[in-house]
Amino acid sequence: MTHDFVHNNLPSRVVFAVGARTRLPEEIDRLGLHRLIVVCTPAQADLAADLTSPLGGKIAELHPHATMHVPVAVAAKAIARSREIDADGCIAIGGGSAIGLAKAIARDTGLPIVALPTTYAGSEMTTVWGLTDAARKTTGRDQRVLPVTVIYDPQLTVTLPPALSITSGMNALAHSAESLYAPDRSPITSLIAAESVRALADALPRLVTDPHDMGARADALYGAWLAGSALGATTMSLHHKLCHILGGTFDLPHAETHTAVLPHVLAVNLPAAPQARTALESALRAADPADHLFHLANNLGAEMSLKALGMPEDGLRTVIDQALAAPYANPTPVREAELDHLLGNAFVGAPPT
Repeated sequence: MTHDFVHNNLPSRVVFAVGARTRLPEEIDRLGLHRLIVVCTPAQADLAADLTSPLGGKIAELHPHATMHVPVAVAAKAIARSREIDADGCIAIGGGSAIGLAKAIARDTGLPIVALPTTYAGSEMTTVWGLTDAARKTTGRDQRVLPVTVIYDPQLTVTLPPALSITSGMNALAHSAESLYAPDRSPITSLIAAESVRALADALPRLVTDPHDMGARADALYGAWLAGSALGATTMSLHHKLCHILGGTFDLPHAETHTAVLPHVLAVNLPAAPQARTALESALRAADPADHLFHLANNLGAEMSLKALGMPEDGLRTVIDQALAAPYANPTPVREAELDHLLGNAFVGAPPT
């Protein structure tokens, strides 16, 4: 290995334990916060109210309006409410939708975020934000959106159904896979990413067998934390670009789209990224990582067809055009032929080639 790299550690505090949610009041006290806006999706309003009830009068407002891909209008309302109630902090409870909305608030107001993830999205460990407007998703990086504290409690993921657990876990695994061939990877991020892949791939089948297996839930959440850390420290490539286009343009479900696309992108990229391929072969104990991940997800019940997820066939041209119009780092050149081939396979749910 040639030791020539730059590595940045992102400044966030992680509290990880079964039952860690009960430590929320002491973490809020530690930060000196007194007027909090709590963001979540409508479906998790009761959970958010229950988790934050020990904070009493420190909760200025429960704002259960987070939605997928963070539409600009939804973000604007949340930002306005945080100003109107004079919030001094934001608690995000949920997956990527809730944490994404909290990031929109923080990016505009500078409010510190405390995150309690209930999925394996990994967004809570990154400076990446995303907003969707007029069927286009825009993303960027800003230190202000990185949560100052993340409380990981495996018990908060138990209500995540097995099907969503699989796709959420595959979404996290995609972060690690792409970080292994990122242009700004370091030995540390590569170690983190490989361990993440190992933990997630081992945990997901156990979750399907027993959704209440707390050891499996803890292992999956551990893997997701590492995946988010790898995502936060590196530049993502073709896979994430395509998923942002698919989600923002066609409103496809986030984790399910990552699951369907990842094996096909790896089939294109890994021949040009031998170190990443070797790391994935070892972590997955498989000779063909792309094929292995396809069949792992498929055998666990994940939908592998973009068409079945709601993608219109006449939209493939739009995805290709958008991907070609915005250059980005990738281990191999991104050309129309490769995009047409991998998206065609992903559209019908065929194995990667």
